[in-house]
Amino acid sequence: MSTPIIIYCAADSSRLQYVLKWLYGEQLRCDFIVTQNADAAHISYGKIIPNAICIPDAGLLWQQHIQQHEVAIGEWKNIPTLYAVQEYTIPFDIFSALFFLLSRYEEYYPYKPDKHGRYPATDSLLYKHHLLERPIADEWVAAFRKLLQEKTDLSLETPSFSFLPTYDIDIAYSYKHKGWKRTLGGMVRDMVRGKLLKVSERLEVVMRDELDPYDSFLFLKELHSKHRYAPLYFILASLDTTPFDKNIHPLHPAMQKLIKGFAAEGTVGIHPSYYTNDNKYAWVAEKGTLEGIIGTPINISRQHFVRMFLPATYRQLLANGITTDFSMGYGTHLGFRCGSAQPFYWYDLENEQETELKVYPFCFMDSTAHYENHLRADVAFERLEKMAQYLIAANSRLITVFHNFSLGTDAEWKNWAQHYARFLEKMARLTS
Repeated sequence: MSTPIIIYCAADSSRLQYVLKWLYGEQLRCDFIVTQNADAAHISYGKIIPNAICIPDAGLLWQQHIQQHEVAIGEWKNIPTLYAVQEYTIPFDIFSALFFLLSRYEEYYPYKPDKHGRYPATDSLLYKHHLLERPIADEWVAAFRKLLQEKTDLSLETPSFSFLPTYDIDIAYSYKHKGWKRTLGGMVRDMVRGKLLKVSERLEVVMRDELDPYDSFLFLKELHSKHRYAPLYFILASLDTTPFDKNIHPLHPAMQKLIKGFAAEGTVGIHPSYYTNDNKYAWVAEKGTLEGIIGTPINISRQHFVRMFLPATYRQLLANGITTDFSMGYGTHLGFRCGSAQPFYWYDLENEQETELKVYPFCFMDSTAHYENHLRADVAFERLEKMAQYLIAANSRLITVFHNFSLGTDAEWKNWAQHYARFLEKMARLTS
């Protein structure tokens, strides 16, 4: 650690300490000291002091519990800001802005759930101001780092951009290993709907052992090996079939072999089935089943259908041994749900304390781009590239979510695999 940054503040709170720990300790990678002596301060919070970098105080960090309020929008160094206040070195309360975004403060407001019971992206402040696909919190950090280096003699480390590919394995195979009842039922449905090519394709796969259209596993393994990626695989291990859980049973020999292969190549996490938010017994059973297959404890997760409800879901994860979660993104919209791509520890607003659950945000999911936004592969990857450029400029990180079915040979996902291969090659060059 370098020389500590001295921060003047007239008071202290758990919210302030949470933000300072993330900003200075995790992002700027330096020590900090909070003091009520203004004489030697590098940073002054809430008071204009000569020769210090002065930040306005909007009051959010001194409140208790959730109080719905308006947030003033501004601009600093061509970056949109929240909690804007003029006449300070930094014309917005960056500490309150970071706390508002990282704590997901607005998700505790009353809202009308979407069809899956989730907080709607359209209610978010970033969506309303057309900022979802821009990591403004990471841009603030990069600009703040530069300002500190210009205004003080402090030496701060600049991190490198990084990329992590992750995958949700909801339905490993389209036709294989489904059992005769599901196979026959699928054929009848396709015939009734006039999808004769689907019927023919199913027969080719099941009877002649042709490559299943969802089977992109060798393709992915070769990509990861070539570019030296250690991916994360989140496995839907529902023990019962439901309208939203159509996975092959995790104890099927083919699935066990596949899951063990994922564990050998990268890291396996749990993708809790659709109804586990209300069924703790199913949650525990699924986790235990996966752990039994790979032979090691599982401590990472991502919610199926991104069904993440604050604070209940995160408390459930902590209660079941999950220490790292990758659900911080929207299922309906591309972009940065919390305004950042950097990990952070979840702050439990109702209990006013930082927890041990580390949250990793994602900004792009293939199914969101395809099903929700109706984007062709080339347009979807253009959107992804644009977000990646913001992250590269801010020295941040990129986490993507793909499914095996989008990268196989299914005609519905034409050209996605080719674009993905090119994208991984580009990311490898940038991070090597």
